[in-house]
Amino acid sequence: MPIIRAEGLTKTYRVTQKQDGLLGAFKGLYRREYKEVRAVGDVSFSIEPGEMVAFLGPNGAGKTTTLKMLSGLIYPTSGSAEVLGFVPWRRDDAFRRQFSLVMGQKNQLWWPPPAADSFQLHREIYSLPKADFDRTLAELTELLGVEKLTRQAVRELSLGERMKMELIAALLHQPRLLLLDEPTIGLDVVAQVAIQKCLRDYHARRGVTMLLTSHYMRDIEALCDRVLVITHGTLVYDGPLSGITGMFGLSKLVRLQFAEGIPDDVDRFGEVTRREGPTVDLKVERSKVAEVLAAILDLHAVDDVSVTDPPLEQTIARVFQEGRPTHDAA
Repeated sequence: MPIIRAEGLTKTYRVTQKQDGLLGAFKGLYRREYKEVRAVGDVSFSIEPGEMVAFLGPNGAGKTTTLKMLSGLIYPTSGSAEVLGFVPWRRDDAFRRQFSLVMGQKNQLWWPPPAADSFQLHREIYSLPKADFDRTLAELTELLGVEKLTRQAVRELSLGERMKMELIAALLHQPRLLLLDEPTIGLDVVAQVAIQKCLRDYHARRGVTMLLTSHYMRDIEALCDRVLVITHGTLVYDGPLSGITGMFGLSKLVRLQFAEGIPDDVDRFGEVTRREGPTVDLKVERSKVAEVLAAILDLHAVDDVSVTDPPLEQTIARVFQEGRPTHDAA
C-alpha cells in the first residue's frame, strides 16, 4: 500500500486584481476584481514505504503547496490524497503523530532558550516515554555531531547547526514519513554534506519514507533515485533520476584533444563551449554524435575523445522551461 497517494490534486487561489493609479485604487474600494491563480493542477503520483523521492521544480512551480496539502496544512481545491492511510486535511491526531514537515525557511524551535528545552516541549506534545525520548535524542545528536550544542541558545548557533537541531526536533517522535522543503537552503557545502549524510544514515537505520524538495542538485544526487518534476503547477516527469537526461537531454558534450591544435573550422561540427590548449568541448545533438565524430576523425588527427551527458542542472533547467506533460518515464 503506498504511503502517499495523490490523485488529481489541485489548488487554486482567488486573488484580488489591483488597478493602477489613485482612481483605480478608489474604485477597488467599491468593486473588486478577482482572478484565479492555479498553484497546483491535476497532480497524481504515489510513493511506496521506504522510498526517498525528490520533488523538483522552479520557484512558484507548486512544490511547497503540494507538501502543505500532503501534510494537511491547506485544503485542495479538488482531487484527493491519502497519506499514511489518512486524508491529511482532516488532521487526525493519529496522522499528525506519524509524519514531520521540515521547512528550510521556517523555524519550529524557540530562539532564546537552548534547543534542549524545545526538545522537551516536543516530548510533552507527543507524549513520548522518557526512556524512548532519551534514547532517540542520544542517537540523533550523535548522528549529527551536536551533543555539546543542545544546551546553547538556538539564536547563537550557526545556520547549519540550527538546521541540525530542526532535524532532531522533527525526528524525535520517530515519524514514518519525513517531508523536507529546502532543508539545506543557505547552507555552505560542508553543512549541506553533513545534512545529506544524516538523512542517508537515518534512512538506512529506520527506513523512513522521505519526500524532498531542493534547488541543490547535490542533495538530489546524494539522496534520491527517483524524482518528480513539477513546473507551472503540472507534473511533467516521474521516474528515475538517470532517465531525465535520456528524455530531456537533447545534446551530448564531446571533448576532443587534437594532435596538432584545434582546427579553425571546429565550430562547424557543433557549439564550442570550452577551449583550452589543444582541447575543445563541443555541444552536439545527441542523434548526430556518431556522424560528427566520424567526420572529425576523417579530417583531423585526434589524441583523445570522450562523450558525456551535459550537467544534470542544465537538463533539469530545460525540463522546467519546456514543461511538457510526460509521465512514467522509467
